[in-house]
Amino acid sequence: MPDRQLLHLVIGGELKSLEGTPEFADLSRVDLVGAYPTYQDAAAAWRAKAQQTVDNALMRYFLIHAHKLLNPDADDDHTH
Repeated sequence: MPDRQLLHLVIGGELKSLEGTPEFADLSRVDLVGAYPTYQDAAAAWRAKAQQTVDNALMRYFLIHAHKLLNPDADDDHTH
């Protein structure tokens, strides 16, 4: 049986501040890098974008486990 699809999103942008809960400075400029079926694929995309923006201290990229948001009660035997 094939593994079920686990949706992961990678997004990023410039933050208002490095303190507290992350807030984007301008939501209209958030970079939606993409949607990925595996954690490994998403992590590779996140790593590439983070490395491209390393010179901007306020620029951050995030890997979101969207499958957990879509179905929070599901038994997920994957650690990522």
